[in-house]
Amino acid sequence: MFTGIVEEMGQVARLTQRSSGLRMHVDCSSVLQDLSPGDSVAVNGLCLTASEVGPAGFAADVMPESLRRSTLSDVRRGSRVNLERAVSADGRFGGHLVSGHIDGVGRVLKRSTEGNSDVFVITADGGVTDFLVPKGSVAVDGVSLTVAWLDEGKFGVSAIPHTIENTTLQWRKVGDRVNVEIDLIGKYVWRFTSDSKSDVKMSMDFLKDNGFGQGS
Repeated sequence: MFTGIVEEMGQVARLTQRSSGLRMHVDCSSVLQDLSPGDSVAVNGLCLTASEVGPAGFAADVMPESLRRSTLSDVRRGSRVNLERAVSADGRFGGHLVSGHIDGVGRVLKRSTEGNSDVFVITADGGVTDFLVPKGSVAVDGVSLTVAWLDEGKFGVSAIPHTIENTTLQWRKVGDRVNVEIDLIGKYVWRFTSDSKSDVKMSMDFLKDNGFGQGS
């Protein structure tokens, strides 16, 4: 589990093609602290397992399915990537629940500046926008952001200077593909309320009957 608060930007040092997929070697420093083989690391929002850990970086294997369903297929030697270790139980939780299992690939439709923030308009496939809500959370390339507005097939997010300076969002331009993961809690709520096999049907009456929305 992750929070969407990027710890550092790593740099892809080497890519090794294998019959089973791709091995990615990433140079980094901060995320190496207490990182061991077998630990999870989010790379541009995608949960990978560190297969090797060395003094200057780590290596992780990327399955063909992950390459097909994410932007990791766009990564080349020298590419910068957002990195985050799995959250620890005693750590601060500054973003939102991020599983590292992305829901779709979006594309930057527009980028502009508003005040001190950079505004991105992103189109998304796979019905991703159906699960977003205005002012809700979304992870873009592993970065926890707030949905500023929502329209059919696209959504807008704003990023403050600190976020831009410390993530790969600083280089994202119109036409670039990005990994998108919707809020984990939202997915469970949608599943619960839409499951035709469930005996419980969510409604305003159901919520009132169970004490929600009532004064103390």
